[in-house]
Amino acid sequence: MAVPHKSDATRNKATQDRLGAIDLPEGGFSGAARVSAMKRLAEMGMPVRRDEYWRYTDPADLVRAEAPEAVVFHGTDPQLFGQVDRVTLVFTDGAFDPDASDDPSLAGVEISRLAVADKADIHWARDLYGVLETRGQTPINRPLAALNTAVATDGVLIRVTGRAARPVHLIYNHQSPTSDVMLHHCIKVEPGAELTLLETGPAAARLNMVTEVDVLEGGRFHHVRAQGRDHSRRAVTHIFARVAKAAQFKSFTLTVNGVLTRNEAVIEIIGDDAVAHIAGAALGDGVDGVFHHDDTVFITHDAVGCESRQVFKKVLKNGATGVFQGKILVKKDAQKTDGYQISQALLLDDDSQFLAKPELEIYADDVKCSHGSTTGAIDETALFYLRSRGIEREDATALLVLSFLADAIEEIDDEALAADVVARLEAWLARRKG
Repeated sequence: MAVPHKSDATRNKATQDRLGAIDLPEGGFSGAARVSAMKRLAEMGMPVRRDEYWRYTDPADLVRAEAPEAVVFHGTDPQLFGQVDRVTLVFTDGAFDPDASDDPSLAGVEISRLAVADKADIHWARDLYGVLETRGQTPINRPLAALNTAVATDGVLIRVTGRAARPVHLIYNHQSPTSDVMLHHCIKVEPGAELTLLETGPAAARLNMVTEVDVLEGGRFHHVRAQGRDHSRRAVTHIFARVAKAAQFKSFTLTVNGVLTRNEAVIEIIGDDAVAHIAGAALGDGVDGVFHHDDTVFITHDAVGCESRQVFKKVLKNGATGVFQGKILVKKDAQKTDGYQISQALLLDDDSQFLAKPELEIYADDVKCSHGSTTGAIDETALFYLRSRGIEREDATALLVLSFLADAIEEIDDEALAADVVARLEAWLARRKG
């Protein structure tokens, strides 16, 4: 008789504890998807450290029944993207705040809330809610995404039929030290349409978020987000994207602080001549406690003449940990694929670490694919040069850090948004001098 592994008992207990603490919401158009997600979740169970794609990141705080407390940060920083002409939609601890939000119609796109729209049986999001998340469960189980599909009761549903008049900016405020939030967004970019989506803020003590993005033929989707400054927050986010013929998907994430952040992205390129870029910059300082940041990316090429880029940079100090797990899968008929992946870490001391698992799986024979991963310290020659020009050591280090992160920031097409991100990085570095 086979003896169950200890991790099986851990998984079973975690699954029972988590599912026992929730009730399946009654859904309208989402009802079938919720039932399916809960069934899948019960079969796969909650993640444990022994799972291949969780070996570098302990999921315990993400699966426990109660959210760990997170001290609310009270800062006076100006709102990121505050100078951009945009339409803001505000969520505070997962609850929509209409008084702090703009009129959604100003964006020139169709916007509704899951909490409101899901009271009806018929809605365009019925064909998207949980669909890409389900597809993203193969070949790797993503149980926390299935949990979100089953349980999330709010989020935004955005359908774009032309070029959006303004970017849509989702602002996530955190006020309760025990808030436990699940948000689920569905975004459909119709043929030839274009949308810029901005996201900022810590959102909650613990956040589980799923964003499903369907970019149809010739559509354009631009995404820039900044994950907030509350240091003791925990978050797991998932982006599931499907990119059709001649369409473009681009996403950039800036992360500073946070005890635990795991950002997953699963992107399917299904149409010829499509483009999918995903990038991230993370700055972690363990001086205030644990900092653990994990980017896990899976891009599938299933069409001819397509391009993908994964560009991830992390700057770590005082015992901070960075993780990158990235894969490019090129299917048999995806000829003339151009796939590029780079993950790099800059360690500012000997106590921090970067753990990387880059992967290529290629079944086509006419492709151009590359991946690389490096870890290093500050270039002492460059530092000496800057100091010889009269620049103080800490200022010189900050300049080299910004130079190191530049490749990731360049993935942002909009120069004004990129400049805002750089300004936020400069402010973080200024606060962390010494």
